[in-house]
Amino acid sequence: QVQLAESGGGLVQPGGSLTLSCAASGTKFAIGDMGWYRQSPGKQREIVAIISRHNPNNRLDSVEGRFTLSRDVVKNTITLQMYNMKPEDTAVYYCYVQLVNIRQDEYWGQGTQVTVSS
Repeated sequence: QVQLAESGGGLVQPGGSLTLSCAASGTKFAIGDMGWYRQSPGKQREIVAIISRHNPNNRLDSVEGRFTLSRDVVKNTITLQMYNMKPEDTAVYYCYVQLVNIRQDEYWGQGTQVTVSS
């Protein structure tokens, strides 16, 4: 069973910075896509940033130039660095992985709250 350990959420003022980390464990398969989604109250879950094993980052337009996603393929960890944060970035952020197996199994973290407010 794949386990995703998320850390780094919290409260930050507008214009501030925050870093989220996620570590995946418990899989015998390689991880394909790994990244972050977010969901605000009343809205659908949306992609923040994803790193694929073979393709460039996929990043939501609203965070382009403000968020950076990095990945350690050996350790199965990702780090989302968020700069110049805005109130609209407030959401629950979920770590996501997709395995490289026949079923392309997907797993989600429990979510970590990020609040941007003065």
